[in-house]
Amino acid sequence: MPDVAPGPASAAADLLTAWGVPGIGEVRPGDDLAALLGDALAADAAARPATALADGDVLVVTSKIVSKAEGRVVQAEDREAAITAETVRVVATREHPGGVTRIVENRLGLVMAAAGVDASNTDEGTVLLLPVDPDATARSLRAALAARFGVRVGVVVSDTAGRPWRQGQTDIAIGAAGVQVLDDLRGSTDTHGRPLQVSMAAVADEIAAAAELVKGKATGRPVAVVRGLAHVVTAEDGPGARVLVRTGPDDMFAEGTAEAYARGWKDAAGASGAAPA
Repeated sequence: MPDVAPGPASAAADLLTAWGVPGIGEVRPGDDLAALLGDALAADAAARPATALADGDVLVVTSKIVSKAEGRVVQAEDREAAITAETVRVVATREHPGGVTRIVENRLGLVMAAAGVDASNTDEGTVLLLPVDPDATARSLRAALAARFGVRVGVVVSDTAGRPWRQGQTDIAIGAAGVQVLDDLRGSTDTHGRPLQVSMAAVADEIAAAAELVKGKATGRPVAVVRGLAHVVTAEDGPGARVLVRTGPDDMFAEGTAEAYARGWKDAAGASGAAPA
């Protein structure tokens, strides 16, 4: 298997290509996901030879098909209980005419609405939980693809999430293997020679977002290949997407406005020994 010599992610690609992989079909609990993906990739390459997997490609897999293969399916009437079970910490809640939205930290450390429990693209009456261990899934898929096709690729498991201060959602990496997930530019200089002090590129998230442009929720293509990023494909599996999670002391948005206000009143009351007016 030829080696890919990774370089810094900041060595920008001259040309980036991405395409959705057709033919995955509906994934069911217990399915061999690596075999399904391998078959779809092989069929696509037979029909379109230019899409044959090559060293340095990155395969981006939507978390939903991982969850389906793992049997992470629960009945819809248990959705609120499922959200609670997946919740480690409540960040914020917001009441609205349709009910209550909960922004929480889930067991993977991700801060998401409804703990990532999703009702889209699943059978009527059911919802999906996030995969058990997306990084482990990425490692397993990477090994299987290397064994089948004889190429060294990166694998990203993606999911959709909102972002503070921004409307809409985008895909992020919740699992990764063989990809430089962060490019730490601190200590280097910009084009004017000024030192960079805080710049860190979330490379795996950028790959996930680019892949979503050719996948999409309504196309029936839950997998994409991104080509042109061999400089971020690594020889080892690496630490995974978990290192992208920011919680604890570095989290500047650890609780919602209402929650912070209530906590402030409670702390003040406790310090004074009197109930707030």
